[in-house]
Formats: sequence, C-alpha cells, structure tokens
Amino acid sequence: MAQATIRIIGIDPGLRTMGWGVIEASGARVAYVASGAIRSNDRKALAERLRELHEGLGSIISEHRPTEAVVEETFVNRDPQSALKLGQARGIALVVPALAGLSVAEYAANLIKKTVTGSGHAEKSQIVMMVRTLLPGSDAQGTDAADALAAAITHARIRLWARNLENAAGR
Repeated sequence: MAQATIRIIGIDPGLRTMGWGVIEASGARVAYVASGAIRSNDRKALAERLRELHEGLGSIISEHRPTEAVVEETFVNRDPQSALKLGQARGIALVVPALAGLSVAEYAANLIKKTVTGSGHAEKSQIVMMVRTLLPGSDAQGTDAADALAAAITHARIRLWARNLENAAGR
C-alpha cells in the first residue's frame, strides 16, 4: 500500500532568529523542500519584533503549505527576562501554524538530537552535518534552520513509528 506524502514544517523558536524547515515525508523517506530563518529587528519594541515573527512565519506557511507542524521545546533560561521573551516568541511559533489549521507537535531538544544524531547531547555542528546527510540538497544555512529541519525529521520518524505500532496492534 502506498504511503501518503505529508509536508511538515519544523520550527526552532527564537526572538532574534526563528529557524524553519520544510520536508516531505512518505513512509520512511524524507525529502528536503526549503529552510531558512526569520529575523526580528532587535532595535524595535518587543511587540513589533513579535509581529515580524508572526508575519514571517505566516508567509512561509502560506508559501510552502505544510500539512503538519512541529516546534522544538526550549530550554529554561536562567535570566527570567530572557526566558519570558523567548516564551513569547515560542508562543508565536505555536499559534501561527495553529491559526493556519495545522496540528502542532512539540518535542524536547534532547529527543530531536537523539533521533537525528543518535546522541541526546549532540553539538550543533553534529546536527548540521546529520541534517545535510539525511536531506541531500539541503541548504540549511546556520544552526537555526538545521535545528528546525531536525525537528521535522523527528516528527516524521515518530509519526511512522506510531503508525507502525497501530498496524501491529491490528487497527
């Protein structure tokens, strides 16, 4: 039986830079579609920066038309102000795909690293290398886009694993 192809957008939330990556998954096969980063102007007020992220992510979703979204969970920051601002950017990363009608999954950074590299404590350079290996043709420039693509790969693999479990259970 042929597997349906789904398009997944991965999002690595950040206030200064929000990474994004789009892949297509069909069964165990994943293919690169596009990736990049949305940057907010750190000279502007917080509300304006959040608007820039909202509009940028909305535009990418409109252009690439993913069917599902995944957002990387963020680490807790020791500085409460920084943590609060990052949380607000993360809110944008969650609500924009939801407003577009997409289901939104979330995964811990360590799970994403382990899924893509085999180690939950992999360095950024290892993630970039493995994303480029798993997605030939990927032009993931920078760690933000690579992290977003890694999140999308993780979601594709977890979806496949869950579907295989359901099939094994006779559903």
